[in-house]
Amino acid sequence: MVGWMGSMLLARLWRRSPWLMHRWPAPVVQLVSGVLVAAAYSLLAGWGVPAQRTVCMMAVWALLRIGGRPWPWPPVWLAAAVVVTVMDPWALCQAGFWLSFVAVGVLMSSGTVLEPTMPGEASWRARASSMVQSLVHTQWLTTLSLTPLAAVFFQQVSVVGFAANLLAIPVFTVLITPLALGGVAWPALWSVAAWLVSMTVKVLAWMAHWSWAATHVPMLPMGLSALVVLAAGALVLPVPWRWRLAGLPALLLLPFLPGQWSLVPPPLPGQFSVVAADVGQGTSVLVRTARHALVFDAGPKVGDQSDAGQRVVVPLLVALGVTQLDELIISHRDADHVGGAASVVREVPVMLLRSSLEDEHPLRQTMVDGQLLRHRRCEAGQHWQWDGVDFTVLHPRAEDYERRVDLSTNALSCVVRVQAKALPGREAASVLLAGDIETQEEADVVARARASGEGPAASLRSTVLVVPHHGSSTSSTEVFLEAVRPTQAVIQVGRRNGYGHPSPEIVARYDERGVSRVATPACGAFLWNSGDAPLAQPQALKLDPAQHLHVGECWRQRTRHYWD
Repeated sequence: MVGWMGSMLLARLWRRSPWLMHRWPAPVVQLVSGVLVAAAYSLLAGWGVPAQRTVCMMAVWALLRIGGRPWPWPPVWLAAAVVVTVMDPWALCQAGFWLSFVAVGVLMSSGTVLEPTMPGEASWRARASSMVQSLVHTQWLTTLSLTPLAAVFFQQVSVVGFAANLLAIPVFTVLITPLALGGVAWPALWSVAAWLVSMTVKVLAWMAHWSWAATHVPMLPMGLSALVVLAAGALVLPVPWRWRLAGLPALLLLPFLPGQWSLVPPPLPGQFSVVAADVGQGTSVLVRTARHALVFDAGPKVGDQSDAGQRVVVPLLVALGVTQLDELIISHRDADHVGGAASVVREVPVMLLRSSLEDEHPLRQTMVDGQLLRHRRCEAGQHWQWDGVDFTVLHPRAEDYERRVDLSTNALSCVVRVQAKALPGREAASVLLAGDIETQEEADVVARARASGEGPAASLRSTVLVVPHHGSSTSSTEVFLEAVRPTQAVIQVGRRNGYGHPSPEIVARYDERGVSRVATPACGAFLWNSGDAPLAQPQALKLDPAQHLHVGECWRQRTRHYWD
C-alpha cells in the first residue's frame, strides 16, 4: 500500500517534466519507484518475513512488466512464488505463504479490478458506487478462497471476517496509513491517526467477542484437507458458474464426514483413547470414549506468556473436534496441574469439574452462564460409566480431606483408573492416571485394593500407567508397580527440567521390570487406543526377554520432520 502511494505520487510529479519522461517513461518510473518505496518502508518496519515476501512479489511483477511482453497472470504469479521459495525454502511451511499467494492468485485470475471511469464520464456517486462494488467483490472472493485454508492451518473459521475486512481495509488504506505517513511532516496528524486506530480496534474487538464470531473445525488428514482447498478453489475460478458448483458437494459434505475420517479417530463403543499431551513440566491427559471426553489436569501456567491450557490443551481439543468436556478432573492444586485449567474452562464448555481443590480456590469460583461451575469432590469409590467404559476414582479418601492442613498437596492428588471392555483374545485394556501421589499414597491405594477382596491385579492392573509425580524418586515404589504391572509407562516431564525428573533410579526400576516407557520430551504427545491392547497371553508373541512390549505411539515418530 505504501509502495502504491509512493509510486503514484512520484509518477504524477514525473509527468510534469517532458525532459524526464523522454529520458525514462513514467510507467517504468512508477513500477521501479513502487518497489523501491515498498522496500524502504519494509526496512524501516523491521524487514519481517511477510514484508520480504511482498517486496519480492512486487519486484518480480515489475520486472516482467518492464520487459514489455504481455505476460498472462499464471506465469507472473508462479515466478513470484518460485523466487520467494528460492529466497526462503522454509516459506513453504508457513501459513502466510499459502494465504498470501492463494489470495493474490484468486484476485489475479478473477479480474476483480474494474475498469476505471474517467472523471468526466460519471458523477462522484457513480465512481464511489463502483469502488464499493469492487471492494465487496474482492473481499467476497478472498474470503471464499481463504476460509478453507484457515480451517486447515488454524482449525478455525471466522464468521465475521468478511464484514470486519469491509470496515478495516478502507479505514486503514484511505485514512490511517496516509495520516500516519503525513505525521512525519505534521506530527498533529499522528493524534488523529491514533484516535482512528483506537476506535477501529474497539469495533473489531466488539465483533470478535460475539459468541458466533468464529467456529472451530477438527483437523483433517492431508488428503481431505487438499480436497477441501481444491473444492473452494473451484468456486472462485473464472469459469461459468455451473462449472464452479462442481466443488460445492465436497464443502457441503464436510460437516457430515464420519469421525473415523478425522486425524485421530474417536474410539468405538466400549473402548477409549488416550492422548497424553506434551505440556512441558506438568500433566494433561485427554481420555475419550465414543461420545464423551474427559481431561485429567490442564498443564502448567508460568506467568502470562506460558499457559499450557491456552497453548496446548485447547488447540488439541479443537484439532480433535472435541467441542465440550463432560468432565475436567484437576488432581490437585499444584500449578503444573491446575495452571492451564482456567483457559480450558474459558474456551471449552465444561459440564463438571471434579477435583481435590479447596472451596476458596479461584477455579472453584469460575462463573459459567451466570452460575458457578458445577463441582464434585474427587473421592475414592466414585464410579461412573460412559459408552461401556468404566471410570473409577481410587484416591483420596473422604477422611483425607478432614486433615488437609496436615497433608501435602500431592497427598490429595486424585487417582483415576479407566477400563475398557475386553475384546476377543485381548486383555481388558486400562489406564491409570496417578497424578502426583507419592510413597505413602501408593501404599494406601495398594492396601485398599487388597482389602477389597478383588486383589491388586484386578483393581489396579493397568495396561498404561501415567507415571506418578513425573517419575520422582518419591514415587513408583516396588509395591505399587507390582500391583499395577503396566505394559507401558508414560512420563510427562519438561525437557531439562530443574527437578531432575524422571529420577534415574525410577527409570531403572521400570526397565528392570521390563516396562516399556516413553517421555514427552522425546515422544511428544502419546496416543493410544484401548482397542489396540496386547493379546491376553503375551507369551504367544515369543518376544526376546530383553525386548519390551510397546503399546501406543508417539506423535513425533508418527509425524516426523525431514530434519529428524
